[in-house]
Amino acid sequence: MPADPKSTLKTYIDARREALISKVEGLSEREARLPRTPTGTNLLGIIKHVIGVEAVYLGATFDRPFPHPEQLISAEQFDIDPQADWYATEEETAAEIIDLYRRVIAHGNETIDALPIDAVGHVPHWGGEEVTLHQMMVHLFADLAGHGGQADILREEADGAVGWRKAGDNIPPEYDWPAYVAKLTDIANKF
Repeated sequence: MPADPKSTLKTYIDARREALISKVEGLSEREARLPRTPTGTNLLGIIKHVIGVEAVYLGATFDRPFPHPEQLISAEQFDIDPQADWYATEEETAAEIIDLYRRVIAHGNETIDALPIDAVGHVPHWGGEEVTLHQMMVHLFADLAGHGGQADILREEADGAVGWRKAGDNIPPEYDWPAYVAKLTDIANKF
């Protein structure tokens, strides 16, 4: 018997969450925090951002706020720095941020388990727009997939690690990557 839509979405969301966490695991504090784009995008910052997103989408939206709001970025912090959720402060560690994310995930999964897929909520930062749990789960999956793509590239740049959830789990083994890159560069240079 096929899985119901809610279970299917939850399975895919959980897989993207774990893949995202795996992109930080094994890195030093410096490497996890180091900005890798001109706008400062960094691996640990992506996770910190997703913490706030999930806490709202699967928490406050459905009148189930995360039980420790003091651990999340406050409106006052956003007023001071609109990028406050995109980096770890000096006082935070990667382990603490990942632990908080796992607790936010557990809270979000409780919401998913407790409510029917057509449950109605209101997204606070969308002006109270009415949504269903189904819509929020699809939106969250798309958000996680996008951030997962960012993290894939940043992790490869950090230490060369590639793979969906762990090194090499979805790429050809023993492939001649320098030759492949040279081939693509040669093709690009013809234009």
